[in-house]
Amino acid sequence: MKPGFVYIVTNKNHTTLYVGVTSNIVNRIKQHKDKFYPKSFTARYNLNKLVYYEAFQMIGDAIGREKVLKAGSRAKKVALIDTINPEWVDLYEAVKAEFGISEDE
Repeated sequence: MKPGFVYIVTNKNHTTLYVGVTSNIVNRIKQHKDKFYPKSFTARYNLNKLVYYEAFQMIGDAIGREKVLKAGSRAKKVALIDTINPEWVDLYEAVKAEFGISEDE
């Protein structure tokens, strides 16, 4: 089975959060940054800054975690982000380096 990732992206002012799931985090975040789907929620609100992610061995586990995160409050999401990324820096370059997944996959 495919590996999976759950992630949180935000905009430059951190006013809106989006929780997503994917099997290729490098490609998916690049799509957010490029506004690949121009009418999507993330494109309309300029959500292209990766501030949190978790990796799973199976995509099904990532989907389950996404549902838990989406059901939680904004305060819980902010606290979660603060645990691994208190400065809210963009983690995109770090995931590219760590996972080395080709953007073409």
